[in-house]
Amino acid sequence: MSFFQKMIAFLIRSGYISHYMSFIRKIIKGDKTYLAEVESCRVGNKVVQRFIRYVGKQSDGRTILSTSMSDVEVEQVKLYGPLLVLHQLATEIQLPDLLGPYGQEILSLVYAHCLDYRSLNHMPTWFERTDLNFLLNLEGLTERRLVGALDSLEALDAEAWQQRLFEGVCRQYRLRPTGVIYDVTNTYLYGRHCPLAKPGKDKEEVKGRPLIQIGLGVTQEEGLPLFHRVFDGNVHDARTLQDLVTLFARYQLDPGLFIYDRGILSGRNLKDIKHLQWDTLCGVPLNPALKKFWRPWANPQQLMQLPYRHRVGQTVFYTCLRPYQLDGVGGQLALCFNERLQRDARESRRDEILYAQKLLAQNKSIKPGLDRFFDARGRLLSGKLAAVEEFDGYSCIFCTRSLPQDKMLSLYFDKDIVEKAFRSLKGITQLRPIRHWLAERVRAHVFVCYLAYLLLSLLQYRLRTTDFTAESALLELATMYKVYLRDSKHLFKLSRVVTLSKRQEAILKAIDPRLLKQDD
Repeated sequence: MSFFQKMIAFLIRSGYISHYMSFIRKIIKGDKTYLAEVESCRVGNKVVQRFIRYVGKQSDGRTILSTSMSDVEVEQVKLYGPLLVLHQLATEIQLPDLLGPYGQEILSLVYAHCLDYRSLNHMPTWFERTDLNFLLNLEGLTERRLVGALDSLEALDAEAWQQRLFEGVCRQYRLRPTGVIYDVTNTYLYGRHCPLAKPGKDKEEVKGRPLIQIGLGVTQEEGLPLFHRVFDGNVHDARTLQDLVTLFARYQLDPGLFIYDRGILSGRNLKDIKHLQWDTLCGVPLNPALKKFWRPWANPQQLMQLPYRHRVGQTVFYTCLRPYQLDGVGGQLALCFNERLQRDARESRRDEILYAQKLLAQNKSIKPGLDRFFDARGRLLSGKLAAVEEFDGYSCIFCTRSLPQDKMLSLYFDKDIVEKAFRSLKGITQLRPIRHWLAERVRAHVFVCYLAYLLLSLLQYRLRTTDFTAESALLELATMYKVYLRDSKHLFKLSRVVTLSKRQEAILKAIDPRLLKQDD
């Protein structure tokens, strides 16, 4: 027997048989189970099943075909497992229905962004390697149809649509968010023709790239996205939240805690959030006025006492808490000292200053910004250095709600859930870089990435009681294929999902136990 025939025999002995073009029905007679090929046909006003022929039987959990081994061929092997899970999550929140006429095409892009997205022109090839035509009832896919799907998103009222989607997610998962984390990131575009893109310095400290800004709000506990919006690359971070507060107000969530970084802080944002009866927890820049306020307490020898010590993850802070008002909004202001951060910042700066001294002695130029530490003769200005080092290792946070210090610190400094969201957007969902030039297509591309992140966050939420992350689960399921077989003599086709590993079964069970029966 050839290797090919042995492989076919293994598939048949293992019972890799499921869905048919007509279809296969189990017929139980006494203690025996027979397999018959049937087809649906209409008789009058009723749809009935017409028997075609027997094709085999089941015995001891195995399927035995009444056909010659030489007549059976493997027609196709399709990627199935990761797509089955993603489609289950999307279907639970009615995402296919919400997306409208191009919903199936958009979902194919969303799933691709979760798994193996490269570009629109690679999508048809990728689609052919998957079982999406079965899951989405979508035959064939072309670049033109995908571009049409992206363009169709322009007709959506994106803000109202996101609200309906999030409300549906909360109903499905019975969630009542009590905290929201907001942050802003930027990403760069290829080319310089998109009107949204503005030259600037991105998060990787690279200058001159054409950038767009993306504001994202996620639930504080689950990391599920509430809303996003795309901004021009030169819009200040604080202004993005100012524009989004009105959108957030429409969600009608129970009052909670709104958390964001110091770069987003503004007096208007504080007041607008307070007007919504939400409290703010945010970072505050240590400007000259705050330094003057904190100077009596900013002494490490005084501050580094055991009662003031708090650990957040792997980081130790020593904190001092005082009542304070920011732009007329009252709350608690915390000075937080991190000894390791102080040491690292100080030693890094001193290394640069010592190197600059050597360059100045050789009449060479030095790094911009370091010249303030030297006089005209290249001598170090010790007072300037001491003034800059005074608040090394210190940060400041403000909260309008009365919270214990350890709770305040853990909520603010342990908010990396939104940072993980951005890493997910820029990484696994392939947000960066964006190759589209038209403004609406750039927004549509970000929208697709937003939906991909939503499914990944839902997957992570479902896996919270396991050791899997969303990404590791999708990788684990990547070997879960659907095998299509064909009987060349009797001209019928059948398929079966390859036998699951224990780890794959654990993932499917965590998502929905009914997924384990997909190949019955």
